[in-house]
Amino acid sequence: MKTPETARPRPGAAILRTALRRNIGAMIAGTVLMGLYQAAETAFPIALGLIVEHTMQDRSLGSLGVSIGSLAVIITTVSLSWRFGMRVLQKANTTEAHRWRVQVAACGLQPVARDVDLKSGEILTVATEDADQTADIIEVVPLLISSLVAIVVAALALSLADLRLGLLVMAGTVAILSVLAVMSKRIGASTQEQQARVARAGAKVADLIIGLRPLHGFGGNHAAFGAYRKVSTDAKRQAITVARVNGTYAGTALALNAALATAVSLTAGWLAFEGRITIGELVMAVGLAQFIMEPLKMFSEMPKYVMMARASAERMALVLNAPPMTTPGPERPEPGGALEVDGVHHGTLQGVKFTVAAGEFVAVAAYQPRAAADLAAVLAVNVAPQTYGGVVRVGGREIGDLSIEAVREHLLVNPYDGEIFAGTLRTNIDPSGSGREIADAVEASMLTDVVALHREGLDHVVRDRGANLSGGQRQRLSLARALAADTDVLVLHDPTTAVDAVTEQLIARNVAKLRRGRTTLVLTSSPALLDAADRVLVLDGGVITAEDTHRNLLAGDEAYCLAVAR
Repeated sequence: MKTPETARPRPGAAILRTALRRNIGAMIAGTVLMGLYQAAETAFPIALGLIVEHTMQDRSLGSLGVSIGSLAVIITTVSLSWRFGMRVLQKANTTEAHRWRVQVAACGLQPVARDVDLKSGEILTVATEDADQTADIIEVVPLLISSLVAIVVAALALSLADLRLGLLVMAGTVAILSVLAVMSKRIGASTQEQQARVARAGAKVADLIIGLRPLHGFGGNHAAFGAYRKVSTDAKRQAITVARVNGTYAGTALALNAALATAVSLTAGWLAFEGRITIGELVMAVGLAQFIMEPLKMFSEMPKYVMMARASAERMALVLNAPPMTTPGPERPEPGGALEVDGVHHGTLQGVKFTVAAGEFVAVAAYQPRAAADLAAVLAVNVAPQTYGGVVRVGGREIGDLSIEAVREHLLVNPYDGEIFAGTLRTNIDPSGSGREIADAVEASMLTDVVALHREGLDHVVRDRGANLSGGQRQRLSLARALAADTDVLVLHDPTTAVDAVTEQLIARNVAKLRRGRTTLVLTSSPALLDAADRVLVLDGGVITAEDTHRNLLAGDEAYCLAVAR
């Protein structure tokens, strides 16, 4: 994997333009239908005015029937155009939000993390709330145009009665939008800050939940709770600020819209009193004055949603613009599945060098837990290859020269804290739904008792993060998933720390049997797994200091006995 070239940044405005361009067809259809809806709604008070003007004067049943039929057509048009217009727009909105969520998630599936100053909880907020608010621009633009259509139609109809009424509507609309455009800028800035603070609070509580047990263990839970309370309070204060700004905006918009409607009604009444417009035109003017409250309200809210969409797009740009720390190479490993670590310097590792031959089962006993974690991070490509010394080879190829697909296909590093997802036992073991190796993986990981415990078996529901499972059950479920993947090279990091000694013995024996002929490396201090391995490497002080079978090391190495004997 090479150092990536600098990519052209993609600001929030460009993300919004991309969303609009991809949905131009749906937006045109939605704009036409919503414009028809607004035009039909505008036609309703106009029709009422004409009915009063002509039908009541003629007092003809035929004219009354035509009027009622016309109103029925208008009402039908209003109903159908709204229903289908919103269906088109909301489908496009939902689809576009999904596209951005997938794109943000794809950034997290790179073999190494992107160089972005956001925690996983914040990236989750970007992939959900910000993606949704960015996609809202697809609905905002058609609704903005259709509202403008309604206002223009209303102004033209009033101008036919009296030019002053039409000019009053147009001038009032421009004044209202000018005031609200200024206010919407503050909403955008406040919303962006609120989203950032809420995301930080979400990331903090996720960290707190994951580390709750160890925090209780060394008494750090009170300090952690205090830190979360601080970021949560900051998020609450900013949310109150945003709510206050939104409330002021909504109140101002409502007051200005009402003032314009009142002005139109009073002006029409005065013109009717002066005899310059007819009673039918007065009815139309008063009806339109009441009607334009809705499109004016919608029209005046659009700048706020535009600013919110832009603020969310800017946050998405933080993730999407961040270049991956490495660029994958095009190569694939040679058949066989050998793993070679050649002089790796990273963190506590000081030139670690060893080889696991194809089909061999090797265990690494790390005297310092941090060294095992550093080695697992390097093997999992959580660390960019160009940032550490030495090389790692899979199937004879340097890991930095392999494609992402090749890395994922041939090498799996299962962390000691593997995530458990909401779903079922089956979907956690076999996310792709291939159905391969599930039964053998369940048996090898000693998950059989969990499956047998529930009537649904493998279809037993698992809550998010495995909240309805014990620590040992979660660990065995994660191990079953790793074994079911059946990769050429499997690296397990402390896979049995949460299970009892008897279960650990059975798991060690089963894993060795199931992985026979496949390359397996286990980072562990478990005597059972160390004894099941073909050979054991001792990692001490950042280097490999000894190599032999578990039993030979027990017999001849006192430091090893103290480190692994239980």
